[in-house]
Amino acid sequence: MPELPEVETIARSLAKRISGDVIESVWLGSKPEPLKSPAAEIAATLQAKRISTVRRAGKHIVFDLESARGVSSPAQWIVHLGMTGSLLVCGPGVEPATHTHAVLQLASGRELRFVDPRRFGRLSVIENFKAPGSEPLQIAFDGFLALFRKRKTPIKSALLNQSLLSGVGNIYADEALFRARIRPRRRASSLARDELRRLHNALKRVLREAIRLGGSSVSDYVDADGAEGFFQLKHRVYGREEKPCLVCKTAIKRIVIAGRSSHYCPRCQK
Repeated sequence: MPELPEVETIARSLAKRISGDVIESVWLGSKPEPLKSPAAEIAATLQAKRISTVRRAGKHIVFDLESARGVSSPAQWIVHLGMTGSLLVCGPGVEPATHTHAVLQLASGRELRFVDPRRFGRLSVIENFKAPGSEPLQIAFDGFLALFRKRKTPIKSALLNQSLLSGVGNIYADEALFRARIRPRRRASSLARDELRRLHNALKRVLREAIRLGGSSVSDYVDADGAEGFFQLKHRVYGREEKPCLVCKTAIKRIVIAGRSSHYCPRCQK
């Protein structure tokens, strides 16, 4: 599933390419799963609207809309990519992918297409959308400390709780915990202030580096141009089960916490 860096990469790419363009027509496929709002409501909300900007909120891509006269619309188009979803800007002559569920015809002559083979992604229109948790790249240390210091769940599970931090997923939780030298099974409430400070700093560093490298392409992820990211080349623990730790050469371990895989170094992380 695309996480914060991948969604941020896509949102930035779309903002550069289609901000200011006008949606002339909307086609929605017959599969009901991707539609969190009724098809007629999505089409009516998007039709003849100008895309003022595209941005990320948590793991969601938010399209801010306005009328042709420049009046802001309270309704926004919200796209959650799910596990295999992608948003692609294509020329009209490009053959649509098999699992295309939405096509927005733009005044520039291009098309914005939502493609999702597994249909876990969601399309909706919402007024004044806000992500459920705090923004990981903006939260100050005192706020970060308050989120975790009394939680008895494993710190890995707490990091994945979208009502606490919106956007952090499996890859970047594992990578941040490694860089902070904290085992994923540690109870959040057991972490000392200095450990939480290390984690706060490590999480921001990992996310920013991943954004700079265009995210991690470990499955179906590509950006709005169809290009893969490069942060997977920088993974230190995620997906490296039984391979030697890049710091101490100890074999990386994989465990399951609350149904999610977690990768860590048993020597470097305490």
